[in-house]
Formats: sequence, C-alpha cells, structure tokens
Amino acid sequence: MERKFDARLGVYALATGTGTVVAHRADDRFAFCSTFKGLAAAAVLARNPMSHLDTVVRYAERDLTANAVITRRHVGRGMTIRQLCDAAVRHSDGTAGNLLLRDLGGPAQLTAYTRSLGDTVTRMDRIEPAITQATPGDPRDTTSPRAIGTDYQKIVLGDALVPEKRAFLRDLLERNATSVGARRIRAGVPKDWTVADKTGTGGYGTVNDVGVVWPPGSAPLVISIMSSKATRDAEYDQALIAEATAYAVATLS
Repeated sequence: MERKFDARLGVYALATGTGTVVAHRADDRFAFCSTFKGLAAAAVLARNPMSHLDTVVRYAERDLTANAVITRRHVGRGMTIRQLCDAAVRHSDGTAGNLLLRDLGGPAQLTAYTRSLGDTVTRMDRIEPAITQATPGDPRDTTSPRAIGTDYQKIVLGDALVPEKRAFLRDLLERNATSVGARRIRAGVPKDWTVADKTGTGGYGTVNDVGVVWPPGSAPLVISIMSSKATRDAEYDQALIAEATAYAVATLS
C-alpha cells in the first residue's frame, strides 16, 4: 500500500475480544490533525459536570478559522459547550476545536489529559490551523497510531469517562458528518457495522482516521490509521485509509 500510494502508512488495529493486533509503523510519529477533537471533547467532559455542556462560549470574527463551517453562523451570540463538541467532533469545525482547547486552558492541557490516560506519546503544542501543517520531522502536534488508538479505546470503550459522558461522545463520533468520513474507515468495513470515528487531514498528504467499529454480534475493533507523503501539496488518497482498514478488518475478523 505504501508503494501503491507513495505514502508513509501507520496502522494500529486491535480486536478487543481476542487481543490480536495488526500493526505497521504503529509507534512512528504522525501529525494528528483534526483527530485531536475527539480527545478535546473527552477532556472537557472528563474535567466538568454534564451541566457544563450548557455553558455559553462567546467568540469573535477574529477567532474564526478557514474551516469554521458551524461556528461562522454563531459569531456574536456564541455557542454552548455541547454545540461546540458537536461542531468539532461531527463537522471537524476548527474554531470549535480551538474553543474547546481554550475551555481546557490551552493545548498543554490536552497533552496533560492524554498523560492521564497513560499516553506518553501524544503531544499538542499549537491550535488550528497551525496543527495541520504536518511538516515531516516536526514533533509538534503528533502522536502514533498505537497511542491515539489506545486513547480512543479508553474514551469510547473504557472507563476514562463515566457512562453518561461516554455515551454522549460515542454518539457524536457515530454521527460523523465530515465530507471525507464516508471514504475512510467507513468505506473499509461492511455496511452493517457501526462506526464511531474522527478524521484528520493536513499538509503533506496527511490523511488520518481513528475510532472504534462494531461488527454485528461481535466484540468491537479499535482502528487507528495515519498517513503522510513527502511533498507539502501532495494529493489526498482517501482510498489508502479504506484499503488499510479493509485489510485490518479481514485479518482480525
């Protein structure tokens, strides 16, 4: 697949029922791009009561990023934390992601949250849009497929969040509405499987997707696939993620 797509590919897939793993470059660093937004929502949920979801956050025109697909409509009157979680996770709204980071106290606080999950790899240094630069060799705003995949396992399937908060986050991830979402992990699993995932896209052809998939009647699989290319304006190959997913699923099923 790396030769076919002229890309660097990282794969970590875990069959939670058996413990069997499919891994390739699973511990290499990749820019996480928008996959951080699921973790940011989890961190906000973990650190606050559910009532915090009703807190209104104000922001200005100057706070808007290029991919402010939802937040652009609410400048001036603001949005609740609940709405920001929805915009960030389901629509990958960059401004919403930044506002969740602001609520946490900044990027370093998201790094601290991942450390509380036992993740010693993931580090968040900047906000959108800088995190999408994805410059090869730059350790800022990076993770590994195994590290972030394990984080998602803990926030979606584990006890990192209490049941009510975990259900709220899982619902957002299941209803992923990004335009590329249907062409990545979701395109690599059978149509009757349930998928809860977060995509990420950046410079150097960076295409990521991380989440959990449920085969009917079977234990879920954790799927974490990250990729990058050598040139900054390289084309995005959604099929790379779909094909890697299909391979992992066929191997683990």
